[in-house]
Amino acid sequence: MNDEIALAVVQKIMVSIFGNCHDILLDDILNKYAFDIKLPEQVIDSTTGEVTWAASTNPTKYITEANMEKIDNEEGWMKKKNITSFDDIMNLWNDINYRTTERVYNSMEVIKSDTIYGCEKVYRSLDCRNSKNLIFCDGIGDSEYVLASERSGNSRFCIRVADSANCTNSYAVSCSNKVSNSFFIEDCSNVHECIFCAHIANKQYCIGNVQLEKEQYEIIKKEIIDWILNN
Repeated sequence: MNDEIALAVVQKIMVSIFGNCHDILLDDILNKYAFDIKLPEQVIDSTTGEVTWAASTNPTKYITEANMEKIDNEEGWMKKKNITSFDDIMNLWNDINYRTTERVYNSMEVIKSDTIYGCEKVYRSLDCRNSKNLIFCDGIGDSEYVLASERSGNSRFCIRVADSANCTNSYAVSCSNKVSNSFFIEDCSNVHECIFCAHIANKQYCIGNVQLEKEQYEIIKKEIIDWILNN
């Protein structure tokens, strides 16, 4: 995974949801879609001076998972020193107290991320598991091709999904389940081809909780897609 591959994943997600994708940079994607998502932040490995990515910026010293393991294998982390005062304890603690970064387990092609488990192709994401092709995500599980989403699972080709599950080809979904081909959905269940809807279930071709004919719905949907992509 690198910036070029990440951008290709973003473009594939947008084409699946919106039918097209304007030329856009990753920084633009971050600012437009992931501006409020908790993501790993850039810090410095205190042992090497190299850039790394951490879930928290509260600690004062960091070490990458790889460098932590290197020290463990070459010299170990145990210390040989007599403890005669509280200052001795504090000095020892300062010597070993590094926050480990880029913790990636049973995963591949993961960069700029932390606490990733069983994933493939992940870019600047946090606390994700058993997923593929995630960009700017936090707390995503059992999903693929997801962008700028958080605390959700079992979803595919989604942007800005939060606290939801079983979503596909959808944008801006919150606290919902079984949503497909829909935009701006709040607290809904089992909706397909709905836009700007809240607190409804088992509906199709609705906008603003108003039932429409398919033809009228599709005309308005095109206008909404243009508005999303151009604003």
